[in-house]
Amino acid sequence: MTILDLLKREQLENNRIKDMEFHSVGLFGRYQDSAVEETIIFLQSLLKNRGLEVFLGDPTASEIEGIRVENSGRPLSDTIDVGIVVGGDGTMLNVARMLADYDLPLIGINLGRLGFLTDIPAESMEQKLDEILSGDFSIEKRSMLNASVSQGESIIVECTALNDIFLSKGATGRMIECETTIGGLSVACTRSDGIIVATPTGSTAYALSVGGPILHPLLPAIVFAPICPHSLGQRPLVLDDQSIIEIRIVELAGADANFFVDGLHSLALKGDETIRIQRSQNITRLVRSKSHNHYATLSTKLGWG
Repeated sequence: MTILDLLKREQLENNRIKDMEFHSVGLFGRYQDSAVEETIIFLQSLLKNRGLEVFLGDPTASEIEGIRVENSGRPLSDTIDVGIVVGGDGTMLNVARMLADYDLPLIGINLGRLGFLTDIPAESMEQKLDEILSGDFSIEKRSMLNASVSQGESIIVECTALNDIFLSKGATGRMIECETTIGGLSVACTRSDGIIVATPTGSTAYALSVGGPILHPLLPAIVFAPICPHSLGQRPLVLDDQSIIEIRIVELAGADANFFVDGLHSLALKGDETIRIQRSQNITRLVRSKSHNHYATLSTKLGWG
């Protein structure tokens, strides 16, 4: 594909966003948490008064009344035009994985702590939603990761992540050892507490706490970061997003290791597995009001002053 082709595709995408209108909304509350009930009910009324059809997403607590997406009688992609996520970044990560195959844009209302993804504060959600519903918004296309864990020729789990995939040691005071290849080329045999592979979105999550760089969320890149490596010379790497990363476990130091997807425990590893990670074909589309400032968000959330 030539640069001209890319520019044409980007222009078509921009035109599609410009012409985009939202007629139906899915509300996704923090998983089975009735504490978001007041906010959900307020949003239901607000959106209905603006002429939108409103459905409740599957994770939303069952005691909150409303028509459920799964009871609409239609496929999800034909039921809602946009999802509104009410909770924190963990809720957004959960919904993003759940909707990864549907290419639906998401809006985040923050009832959590940091709120990098669910960036609209609850106290200003009415104003921000009015801006978005009037067409004053942009869409950020956030890359995702696909990962598989295999034993020999058999794949035992496959998953998609918006933030990160990571391997960490189990109940042992010793380090584990892993051999990593990138694009088939040997990188290192790392003795550490584990390894994090993160998207640019995930660069402000766990990868940041182990000394990884903060990447602009739209960069075509992947972060590879050892957790507390024994060798001080092993530093986090920034890879191009076409990289295929394979991590083979060499030594687990006497305890099962843990495989995590966006911070959620997915699998206990016995020591004969290989983890393969690459960019997903799916993306997460985040709807931002035009007044959104990524750098101001970093400054506020990370306390830069």
